[in-house]
Amino acid sequence: MSLPPEKASELKQIIHQQLIKMDVHGRIREVLAEAIREELAPEHPQLSTEDLIKALRQRGIIDDVMKELKFVTDGNEKEKTSAPKPSTHFVDREPPALKKSDGSKMVDATAMLSICDPVHMVLIKTDTFGETTLVASYFLEWRSVLAVENGVTNVAVELLGVGTESKVSVGVLNIRLEMYPQLNKTLSPEATNTQFALERQKTAEKERLFLMYAKQWWREYLQIRPTHNVRLVKIFAQDENGVNRPVCSYIRPLRAGRLLDTPRQAARFVSVLGYERALGIGGGGGKQEQWCTLLAFLSRNKGDCEDHANLLCSLLLGFGLEAFVCVGTKAKGVPHTWVMTCGTDGTITFWESLTGHRYIHIPVNPDAPPLVEQPKVLHPYRTIGCVFNHQKFLGNCQPSDAVEVCVFDLHDESKWKPMSEEAIKSVCPPGTTSSVPPFPPLCASTVDAAVASNEIELQLRILVSEHRKDLRLSTVWDDHLSYLLSPALAAYELERTTSISAGNEEFQDAIRRAVPDGHTFKGFPIHFVYRNARRAFATCLRSPFCEEIVCCRGDQVRLAVRVRVFPYPESACAVWIMFACKYRSVL
Repeated sequence: MSLPPEKASELKQIIHQQLIKMDVHGRIREVLAEAIREELAPEHPQLSTEDLIKALRQRGIIDDVMKELKFVTDGNEKEKTSAPKPSTHFVDREPPALKKSDGSKMVDATAMLSICDPVHMVLIKTDTFGETTLVASYFLEWRSVLAVENGVTNVAVELLGVGTESKVSVGVLNIRLEMYPQLNKTLSPEATNTQFALERQKTAEKERLFLMYAKQWWREYLQIRPTHNVRLVKIFAQDENGVNRPVCSYIRPLRAGRLLDTPRQAARFVSVLGYERALGIGGGGGKQEQWCTLLAFLSRNKGDCEDHANLLCSLLLGFGLEAFVCVGTKAKGVPHTWVMTCGTDGTITFWESLTGHRYIHIPVNPDAPPLVEQPKVLHPYRTIGCVFNHQKFLGNCQPSDAVEVCVFDLHDESKWKPMSEEAIKSVCPPGTTSSVPPFPPLCASTVDAAVASNEIELQLRILVSEHRKDLRLSTVWDDHLSYLLSPALAAYELERTTSISAGNEEFQDAIRRAVPDGHTFKGFPIHFVYRNARRAFATCLRSPFCEEIVCCRGDQVRLAVRVRVFPYPESACAVWIMFACKYRSVL
């Protein structure tokens, strides 16, 4: 149901051009002036938005606009109307020649009734420090408006909390639904209610059959080896509303349009989204079961390792790779999820979604003689119980679930027990009517990198000066030295994205020229995924290397700081900061 950003942008431009063509702005000003004269009497102290819209409707201006607005025009009209400026991040667009009469008329109510995607709404709370909290997640059934005579209805929905508070009310939201343009013929409430009941019945039956199949699959899996009952084989997971869903339903191929160019850039983007464990209530440090839907994860810009892995797997599938989410453990038996890709040549690559690091997996042969050199294990993963994507689910049935000895030949059913792909398709989109809407398209960043970099850098200068003043030290900034730190920060981000290091020789040469003989240079780079300067500075001071630079004492001390913000989709950012100083060495 969601409209891609590029289509929304194009639609806005078309509407804007039509408004200019009809001189709607001038007509609105006339109506506004007339309404003020007529209605702004002593008993009406102010003119509300609703009053203005009512006046525009009474004078037929809104109806005129809707009649004149055409989304597809004929050849002659195309020549008169300039083409709208294309969006910078569209996913797919048909050539103009392919756009025929399909979009020239509004679909009827019966066709719209078959669009079963709900409207997903999330409520986010942001505190004074910029920290976000997911308050509520709600799926709105919008099709009730199809049975309203005038195409307008008001709905009051109760919003419930998330996680451990999924049964607690957080408030009531009043929603006004209105169809534009109005339907020529509305449906009866009986028709819509019957459709909703049939869909619920059909979905419930498919979920019941899949649950029965999953139980049978699990019994067969345990019969292979009794020790399988302690392996992390995750078939269902609870979302933010406490609803159990098949894990495969959290994955769908996701294309980022022109926002991300490579799979490794996608991994970098996912890694700069904030990490936050979902904790339960009470002692023991228990972990709360909560796999967020994609919209909830992106809206608050942080989530647990499962959220990161699901998003990265979806993006890698969108780039045409064979990707799976792996469920297992890392050091000390801590449950963890990561992503795996299978190359056409048999290469197995692990992707850590929290860092963007990649590891080539070469299994250790436990039966090899002691003198045979074994491959060195570089990844942090210890055991693996299952792998899955949007189409497949496979349980690890090898004698050992240790990752280092696992063979990832997913077609060998003696090593990996598969679930029926037809069974998965029956409960996971796009093969089923689902209560979860399609994945929202990624949005371009709204962060101005230069402005954000300058703001953080200025704040850090103030914080450093105040800190040194408390130590009774003067502060002299070297702007030229600060500027010379830029190439290093760019090189650090390039290396994180591509694993390629470049530009270090030029940076070192420039620093040598900027530091006179007999002087010492010290630099401290650090990386953050947030833009809170005070919080970043407090973290930097915990490092003895950074504190040594910020609190530098000596002769001819000059300080430098450089900040570089690298924006990613959804306003996620990689923030690199380097503190530096140079001073005269005194023996």
